[in-house]
Amino acid sequence: MDKRNLAFGKTNFILLAIGIAVVIIGFILMSGGTSTETVFDPSIFSARHIKVAPVVTFIGFISIIGAILYKPKDTKEVEA
Repeated sequence: MDKRNLAFGKTNFILLAIGIAVVIIGFILMSGGTSTETVFDPSIFSARHIKVAPVVTFIGFISIIGAILYKPKDTKEVEA
């Protein structure tokens, strides 16, 4: 397949992979202790679950959008 027909460049794919990794890290930070009907686990209200993880996930989603919108500078003129 010709490289000129690809929608994304190598940089876009690298930025996209980094963004997806940050989102996955955010979801991992969001997971944690569970409460049942008989046992209450107060760790579900920790700052990591309520404040840090959603911010990390949001930053990951914003970086994915940035990776999609990023247009690398064309160093070579493509002759038709």
